[in-house]
This record gives sequence, structure tokens and C-alpha cells, in this order.
Amino acid sequence: MANLYRSKRLFTLVFILLLIINQACIREKPTALYHKFPRNQWDRFNLLSFEIPIEKPNETFDIFLLFSFTPEFPYETLFFNMDMKTPSGEERIHEYQLKVKTKEGKFLGEVTGDSCQLSISLKRYLKITKPGILNIELENLIPRMTTQGISGVSISIMHSGK
Repeated sequence: MANLYRSKRLFTLVFILLLIINQACIREKPTALYHKFPRNQWDRFNLLSFEIPIEKPNETFDIFLLFSFTPEFPYETLFFNMDMKTPSGEERIHEYQLKVKTKEGKFLGEVTGDSCQLSISLKRYLKITKPGILNIELENLIPRMTTQGISGVSISIMHSGK
């Protein structure tokens, strides 16, 4: 009887362990792409283009941007436009206003040393229905030829769990 109890217990532990390993393998790490700006400036007509491969159809994703600023960023708000084309041909366009500084000039994001990082959600729960390339273009909308104080931008896409 004791051997039967040990066998059932061992079987249960092995089964739970296999479930945990399976779930760890299923979860994919988020995809992140980074663009570094030369001379810490984003030129007005320099469109940033990100191509993100989508392998499985009918999945739902969250897409985020993370900007890195230096103290030379002169504005309270960063204005930019996003143009997204899904593998199925759907196009989404949206203008964003990312609040960067207070009226007194203090950064609002996570400040480390002399840089600041701020993130913004581009799209939550985006359902991609076909495999292919998700194209995202970002355009600087600040009405100056160059915008100083932006050292880089990272785009991150992850499964939203819906």
C-alpha cells in the first residue's frame, strides 16, 4: 500500500513538473527593436521604420515604445505619428503626445544619471490575423528640422494574453 501511495505521489509530481516546463516553453519572450539617434537628435523628416515578423496568425499583441532622452531635450511634450500596417493589409494611423517634462523642466520618466526613459503604449490587444511582417513607422511631428535630446527609441511587442 505504501508503494502505491509513493507511485501516485511521484506520478503527480512528475505531471506537475511537465506542466510547468510546457508552460515555460510556450511563453515567448517579447520582441524588442532599438534605434539609436546619431548626435542625440531626431531629424524632422527621418521616418523610423520597424519590421516585426509575426509567425502565428490569430494572436493578440501589446506594442510599446520606450524613448531615451538627454537633458538637451527642450520641450515639455514629444509629438509623433505612428503608421502601422499589419500582415493582412490593415493600416492604423495615430498621432501621439508624450509628456516628457513638467512646466518647470523636470523629466517625468525614470531618470538615471543624465538620461530619462519614458514609455508609451502604441496599441493594446492588437489581433494579428495573418503571419507576415508588421510594419511600424514613426514620424517626428515637432515643427523643427531637428529635435535635440533624444538618444534612442525602442519598440517592444509581446503577447497580451487575450
